[in-house]
Amino acid sequence: MTPAEHDAAAETLFQAERSGQQCGLLSLRYPGMTLTDAYAVQSRLIARKLATGRRKIGWKIGLTSRAMQDALKIDTPDSGVLLDDMAFANGATVPAGRFIQTRVEAEIAFVMKAPLAGAECTRADVLAATEYVAPSLEILDTRVLRADPETGKARVITDTISDNAANAGVVLGAERHAPDAVDLRWTGAIVSRDGVVEETGLGAGVLNDPVTSVLWLSRRMAAYGQQIEAGDIVLSGSFIRPIEAPPGAHIAADFGPFGSVHITFD
Repeated sequence: MTPAEHDAAAETLFQAERSGQQCGLLSLRYPGMTLTDAYAVQSRLIARKLATGRRKIGWKIGLTSRAMQDALKIDTPDSGVLLDDMAFANGATVPAGRFIQTRVEAEIAFVMKAPLAGAECTRADVLAATEYVAPSLEILDTRVLRADPETGKARVITDTISDNAANAGVVLGAERHAPDAVDLRWTGAIVSRDGVVEETGLGAGVLNDPVTSVLWLSRRMAAYGQQIEAGDIVLSGSFIRPIEAPPGAHIAADFGPFGSVHITFD
């Protein structure tokens, strides 16, 4: 893809979100689109949003589970950017029409107290830079069709990454824990929709350890001259499959002693 095509794809995604109407698969429009192209589109999309007054508040990491990587035939996670208008209070109600095709995942969130970057970053560095970990929900949305209506071709990883890794919102629980005070591999959640248990999972589903996920992000960002900043929220990745959240749905995640978090959709 050319820089002009990166800009055009980003504008297509920006307008899809504003209009509430999904766009076609970018992977069909731009055959041969690479992961580098997809991150270039994402970068331009975020720049477009920042130009409207939005502010970056952190990062999300996706595709951290083996099941999701196998489904998309990749062997690496992906990442996206959290912006200030994506933050919802625990127990809040998301207004009707805010999103297009909503799903929710349960995750362990890291909130940073110091910058974190570099190809030589270690697990100890991640723990030292983390102020606390907390239960969280990630709200997913897709501004790209899940499948092309004419060919039936499903969206692929380049579509998802371009679309800011399908990120739409973040909800943090009230509980705060020192990152070395709990075994995050054994920290999990029971996730319900409208009182019915839909999914359960453990932190170990995230690259065997959510800390490893944050470490991956720090090392990947080093290649682009970026870093995780103090104050950033980092969503380490889901350990459950995405749960559909249609209008009227109430999603609750019970993390046991680690805490709880919930959100409702009008």
